[in-house]
Amino acid sequence: EPMDKDIYAMGREELSNIPTLPGSLDEAMDALEGDHDFMLKGDVFTQDLIDTWIDYKRENDIAPLRLRPHPYEFEMYYDV
Repeated sequence: EPMDKDIYAMGREELSNIPTLPGSLDEAMDALEGDHDFMLKGDVFTQDLIDTWIDYKRENDIAPLRLRPHPYEFEMYYDV
Protein backbone atom coordinates (compact mmCIF):
# COMPACT_ATOMS: atom_id res chain seq x y z
CA GLU A 1 0.00 0.00 0.00
CA PRO A 2 1.57 3.34 -1.02
CA MET A 3 2.12 5.98 1.63
CA ASP A 4 2.92 9.67 1.54
CA LYS A 5 5.16 10.06 4.58
CA ASP A 6 8.72 11.03 5.34
CA ILE A 7 10.23 7.69 6.35
CA TYR A 8 13.20 9.46 7.95
CA ALA A 9 10.83 11.05 10.46
CA MET A 10 9.16 7.75 11.38
CA GLY A 11 9.79 5.83 14.59
CA ARG A 12 11.26 2.32 14.73
CA GLU A 13 7.91 0.65 15.35
CA GLU A 14 6.28 2.32 12.36
CA LEU A 15 9.31 1.55 10.17
CA SER A 16 9.16 -2.12 11.12
CA ASN A 17 5.75 -2.34 9.41
CA ILE A 18 7.15 -1.27 6.04
CA PRO A 19 8.06 -4.25 3.85
CA THR A 20 11.54 -4.31 2.35
CA LEU A 21 12.83 -5.47 -1.01
CA PRO A 22 15.23 -8.40 -1.35
CA GLY A 23 18.85 -7.40 -0.86
CA SER A 24 20.29 -9.80 -3.42
CA LEU A 25 19.31 -11.91 -6.41
CA ASP A 26 19.37 -14.97 -4.15
CA GLU A 27 16.87 -13.36 -1.77
CA ALA A 28 14.74 -12.30 -4.76
CA MET A 29 14.60 -15.90 -6.01
CA ASP A 30 13.62 -17.05 -2.50
CA ALA A 31 10.85 -14.44 -2.46
CA LEU A 32 9.66 -15.45 -5.93
CA GLU A 33 9.69 -19.11 -4.93
CA GLY A 34 7.59 -18.31 -1.86
CA ASP A 35 5.10 -15.97 -3.52
CA HIS A 36 4.35 -16.31 -7.22
CA ASP A 37 0.63 -17.08 -7.28
CA PHE A 38 -0.04 -13.72 -8.92
CA MET A 39 2.06 -14.84 -11.89
CA LEU A 40 -0.08 -17.94 -12.40
CA LYS A 41 -3.34 -15.99 -12.70
CA GLY A 42 -4.71 -15.72 -16.21
CA ASP A 43 -2.30 -18.41 -17.39
CA VAL A 44 0.41 -15.81 -17.95
CA PHE A 45 3.14 -18.13 -16.64
CA THR A 46 3.10 -21.81 -15.79
CA GLN A 47 4.43 -23.33 -12.57
CA ASP A 48 7.00 -25.22 -14.65
CA LEU A 49 8.26 -22.01 -16.27
CA ILE A 50 8.64 -20.26 -12.90
CA ASP A 51 10.47 -23.24 -11.38
CA THR A 52 12.74 -23.48 -14.43
CA TRP A 53 13.51 -19.74 -14.30
CA ILE A 54 14.39 -19.89 -10.60
CA ASP A 55 16.65 -22.92 -11.14
CA TYR A 56 18.31 -21.24 -14.13
CA LYS A 57 19.04 -18.03 -12.21
CA ARG A 58 20.46 -19.98 -9.26
CA GLU A 59 22.71 -22.13 -11.45
CA ASN A 60 23.87 -19.49 -13.93
CA ASP A 61 23.87 -16.23 -12.00
CA ILE A 62 24.00 -16.91 -8.27
CA ALA A 63 26.25 -19.99 -7.99
CA PRO A 64 29.10 -18.56 -10.15
CA LEU A 65 29.22 -15.43 -8.00
CA ARG A 66 29.71 -17.50 -4.87
CA LEU A 67 32.86 -18.99 -6.40
CA ARG A 68 34.52 -15.63 -6.94
CA PRO A 69 35.61 -12.84 -4.61
CA HIS A 70 33.70 -9.60 -4.58
CA PRO A 71 35.67 -6.79 -6.28
CA TYR A 72 36.05 -5.07 -2.91
CA GLU A 73 37.47 -8.26 -1.35
CA PHE A 74 39.90 -8.51 -4.25
CA GLU A 75 41.00 -4.91 -3.72
CA MET A 76 41.46 -5.46 0.01
CA TYR A 77 43.45 -8.69 -0.16
CA TYR A 78 45.13 -8.85 -3.59
CA ASP A 79 48.56 -7.76 -2.44
CA VAL A 80 48.49 -9.44 0.97
